[in-house]
Amino acid sequence: MSTPAGGTAVVTGGSSGIGAALALRLAAAGWDVVVSGRDRTRLAAVAAACGGTAVEADLARPDGVEAVRSAAEGRVRLLVHGAGLGWAGPVADTPPDAVSAMLAVNLDAPIRLTNALLPTLRDQDGHVVFVASVAAIGVAGEAVYSATKAGLRGFADAVRLESGVRVTTVLPGAVDTPYFARRGTPYHRRFPRPVSADRVAAAVVDSVGRDRAEVFVPRWLTLGARVHGAVPATFARLSRRFDPPAR
Repeated sequence: MSTPAGGTAVVTGGSSGIGAALALRLAAAGWDVVVSGRDRTRLAAVAAACGGTAVEADLARPDGVEAVRSAAEGRVRLLVHGAGLGWAGPVADTPPDAVSAMLAVNLDAPIRLTNALLPTLRDQDGHVVFVASVAAIGVAGEAVYSATKAGLRGFADAVRLESGVRVTTVLPGAVDTPYFARRGTPYHRRFPRPVSADRVAAAVVDSVGRDRAEVFVPRWLTLGARVHGAVPATFARLSRRFDPPAR
């Protein structure tokens, strides 16, 4: 069954990148948009551009999660978990505070918000989108980030089976957003080249409309996931060969 546009869409991570691009596309498709994020100035600009509502919230904090829940409860029909944090470097060097922040924002907050908003989503014949990452299959130098995205993908799969609401998982590759600057390490791989945030946003809107369970952006990344699932040792060897470490 498809998901026709209409009703309230709540987008976390909406002050920049994929979330901001998605807020604009959802508004153009006929959704009333609520965007949450940490940057008050950028968030207000996005909300003004899409004619939506801004909710300033830091999802690493319980009060931030509560602010989004309160804004969404009783009216959300489309919930998009777009907020995310990263850190690049050897797993042994990952700072404890970075580990805690990634677990909180990338995994704990989406789980808590989904659980809290399921009654509303069921009442609204709703849909949940989890913006994960191709890193869910494991990326060297991003071990904790990969773990949070793999956990998000697994949670999405389980919610799809048991919740009675539609669920889509989106797994982008590298995306040209402020994410890399914020994690402290620029994108260093020669291949694949980053895609635009708007390209991912377009794929999200299309996937919601078609009620797709899972989509990779760009689509050819599905091949990597299949190799990983079928022959993980071969996938690991290829990754070491074609994925030089960050410096």
